[in-house]
Amino acid sequence: MTLEEIQHGQILLVDKPLDWSSFNVVNKIKFKLKIEFKLKKIKVGHAGTLDPRATGLLIVCTGKATKQISEIQDAPKEYFVEIKLGVQTESYDTEKPEILHQDISHITGENVQEILQKFIGEIDQKPPVFSALKIDGERAYNLARAGIQVEMKNRKITIYYIDNVEIEFPFVRFSVGCSKGTYIRTLAHDIGQKLGVGAYLTTLRRTKIGNFSVENSTDKYLQNDFLFDEDI
Repeated sequence: MTLEEIQHGQILLVDKPLDWSSFNVVNKIKFKLKIEFKLKKIKVGHAGTLDPRATGLLIVCTGKATKQISEIQDAPKEYFVEIKLGVQTESYDTEKPEILHQDISHITGENVQEILQKFIGEIDQKPPVFSALKIDGERAYNLARAGIQVEMKNRKITIYYIDNVEIEFPFVRFSVGCSKGTYIRTLAHDIGQKLGVGAYLTTLRRTKIGNFSVENSTDKYLQNDFLFDEDI
């Protein structure tokens, strides 16, 4: 990859590791590009935030390709999901400790399959308070962590499909295709509420954004010894 190619615009498919924020990924790539090519500035941005506790496909654009970010962000997404039934967390994922344990011995695989099907189509979804959405100019997660009561508003999202369902109580795993703006943590929480036993998200991996697949991504861009002018 030459300097000219990077400035003209590259779409980098990054396999984001666990506990990296999307912001940190962009900063790391920008820093590496500046050092390697002795640049004072270079445009770098990502096309859709992935939570630190999630892994998988994060699209990073350089140079003139940053103009494509909004178009890529609007594309449908696909995720591999694992949820745990019979328990909840404040954050709807593994960031916060488990609370509200409930017995799930009466729940059957049939119950789970039936409830999952009810989420397919256009639905109202309330984003989690532990999210990057802004409330009066402040990130919701900052307000939540400060103990401030946050009221999140419902919004319309679309679940296109839920398939490859595996049930191994208390865990349920599946693939989900969804529209822009869908919070899988909220989906996990809402599935638990519909089942009447609670649930939270234990694993989230983004596998597709539009026609881009995690199978073609790499985490090498983030490695200290990786050079962009060498082939991957």
